[in-house]
Amino acid sequence: MIDNKVSFLRGLCLGAVLLQLGALLGGCATNPVTGRSELRLVSEQQEIQMGTAQYQPSQQSVGGPLVIDPELTAYVREVGAKLVKVSDRPNLPFEFSVVNDSVPNAWALPGGKIALNRGLLTELNSEAELAAVLGHEIVHAAARHSASAMESQTLILAGAAVLSAATQDNPQHELISMATQGGAALFAMRFGREHELEADRYGMAYMARAGYDPQAAVALQETFVRLSGNKTTNWLEGMFASHPPSQERVEANRRMVSSFPDNLYKGVEVYQRKMALLTRTKPAYAAYDEGRKLLGKDPKQALERANKAIGIEPREALFLGLRADALKKLGRPAEAEKAYTEGLSKNSGYYALHLNRGQLRQQQGNVEGATADLERANSLLPTAEAHFMLGTAAQGAGNAGKAIEHFRFAAASSSDVGRSASQSLARLELPRNPGAYVRVEAVADASGNLGLRVTNQSALALRGIRVVALIGRNSPGDVLRKEYRIDGPLKSRQSSIVALGVRLAEAGVPLDRVSGQVRAAEIAE
Repeated sequence: MIDNKVSFLRGLCLGAVLLQLGALLGGCATNPVTGRSELRLVSEQQEIQMGTAQYQPSQQSVGGPLVIDPELTAYVREVGAKLVKVSDRPNLPFEFSVVNDSVPNAWALPGGKIALNRGLLTELNSEAELAAVLGHEIVHAAARHSASAMESQTLILAGAAVLSAATQDNPQHELISMATQGGAALFAMRFGREHELEADRYGMAYMARAGYDPQAAVALQETFVRLSGNKTTNWLEGMFASHPPSQERVEANRRMVSSFPDNLYKGVEVYQRKMALLTRTKPAYAAYDEGRKLLGKDPKQALERANKAIGIEPREALFLGLRADALKKLGRPAEAEKAYTEGLSKNSGYYALHLNRGQLRQQQGNVEGATADLERANSLLPTAEAHFMLGTAAQGAGNAGKAIEHFRFAAASSSDVGRSASQSLARLELPRNPGAYVRVEAVADASGNLGLRVTNQSALALRGIRVVALIGRNSPGDVLRKEYRIDGPLKSRQSSIVALGVRLAEAGVPLDRVSGQVRAAEIAE
């Protein structure tokens, strides 16, 4: 009976805490698109800041902006502006860009930062279909879909933390933790489906308000459903991954379109004119994509694909970048650098060209040129590779502080480069700050024998670890200190117990009055 009462009271406390999370973290507001009341944790200013901060890196990571056809980008922005004007948040700082990637995709960041991939534009047939895609993405931004997903995840994680704390003494604690994590994933999946239906519905309304035929949105969804059955890799990587099509969406769109006027604008001919350059160069991008896939196993064939693409469209920097990458792999560095430089003369705003030329220059001993390229690459898209190479250059120049900064950034990556950076960072920093790499904590066994658990948290094996045991006694300044040394190598992520030779009862203090500090450690070569 007592256990049941405790569980009941704990449940009441848990419920009260969860109910108060919204009040503590934010307030309620009305969604500007749907009109529904919702919890608001992310302000409009924060939406805009997040979208602005991520817009350039997001584009860079998938090919960078398309630069050879500025008229097409201007056309996309013109169509987007028409839809923004009739949207529910016309005052957001909307931006539209075309990304130089063959994967058919479109995406929206908080605050109205929207991008369409080149590969999606070549699959559309009319300005109305373009408006359907843009309208859909505008709704994602206007209805705060990204922001609300983050808000929901924040509450789920906060609730899971509260639940975890409330059930630490429950025999089913691990099962409860797994259930809260699984619930978060299921909730996110359901949330995404609702957002897609909303983006379809209100996006079609925006189309009609702007004078576009919403039937194009229905036809586009029908095409997507049909293509999804073919399991086309590019589509699975792009639109179908982030905007999963379904017959449910098609049926909902069909019902919705019946409420709009007939004979609205389609714009088939004007779209085809605006797409003339991408239509003509589509075989060149196909050759480029083939070359990218061949680069690792057959650089000679990759070079042939690059030259074919350049023959069709010599202004495209991506093609010259592929040519340079293939020449580098074929052991022709001078020609490779020339190709990188020519590519950068066509598009100096793409990080990969700077990164790869910087790597080549560093390999050739041109440290100054490499540093300039790598710093420019990081200004466009910070990468572990660029930071690791800059760290290596700084270390070679005797600038340990700068090297540590770069290695620390690169070490956050889980890649091979990140692991190499972790080792380089440890070699530089461990002698200066061993406490950042060795954890020391007091422990006691079942008989009350005191010890220190020493854990090597670095990526390297260590030896000569010197630790000091601190046992607090009667007053704050009354501390018993004793130093110990671990001579043998302690491998990465391994622990060792140092026996203090005293029992807890003999020390006369609770365990929390016992601690340890690391004084020194050496790398075991």
